[in-house]
Amino acid sequence: MLKRIPGIAYKGYERLLTQEVKNEKVPRHVAIIMDGNRRYARKLGQITSYGHARGADVTENVMEWACSLGIEYLTIYAFSTENFNRNDDEKDKLFDLIRVKFDEIVVDERTHERKMRVHAIGDIDKLPESLKESIKNVELVTSEYDNFVLNVAIAYGGRQEIIQAVKEIAFKVESEELEPEDITEETISDHLYPSGNSALPDVDLIIRTGGDERVSNFLPWQANGNECAAYFCAPFWPEFRKIDFLRSIRVYQARMREKNQHTTIRAAHFLKALGKAEIEEVRHHSKDCN
Repeated sequence: MLKRIPGIAYKGYERLLTQEVKNEKVPRHVAIIMDGNRRYARKLGQITSYGHARGADVTENVMEWACSLGIEYLTIYAFSTENFNRNDDEKDKLFDLIRVKFDEIVVDERTHERKMRVHAIGDIDKLPESLKESIKNVELVTSEYDNFVLNVAIAYGGRQEIIQAVKEIAFKVESEELEPEDITEETISDHLYPSGNSALPDVDLIIRTGGDERVSNFLPWQANGNECAAYFCAPFWPEFRKIDFLRSIRVYQARMREKNQHTTIRAAHFLKALGKAEIEEVRHHSKDCN
């Protein structure tokens, strides 16, 4: 009986957090740095691929949690440009795992029930041919959906993303397709990943697991420009629980409350100052009339 109490308490706390989160606005776009797969595997005395596989299971859970809360965009950091420095065996196994997951998404009934669109964002040309084919297939099959968007950042680097956008814009200016004075923030956003008319919206909340408190070149344009909320937590990605996810949403909601409160206070101060100015103007006008 005593062994069941922690599980019962966890479920109760999870329900409480879920209700609290649903009572307020949830973020539209959540981005996650899924850190700690390898350290999780080492902690258990397992090979690295074990950690990646368990992490992939958690990713599926997070997709479910995000959909149930009404989050519209989920962007996950699966493989950075720096990760190409890892040994070939680890890279091959990880690429194969990602390929299998993309193929599973295509035939998974939940994909079509959720009307989930999938994008791979990054320098896709650097990936193995088999993985590129899976990406092409999943993007094609889900291209008409728009209820929930999953972006998988693979072979991705934030600075590299901006560089390629600048090059594309420069080419259009040189070929007179675009005038320099017409370049705006929206122009840059439209030339970031993914290509086409599917620019990512600003990130509202960024989550990082594994204990590090940094964003590692992840979505710098979409996250930093929006001054999004950030949630850093200690669990390795395979240990990430629903209550961790719900706590991150609460951090975003607390940030929004503070922002709204600050806006309200500023508006009140403005109206107060405006009122004083009007009173002084009336007094001045009265003296002139006398």
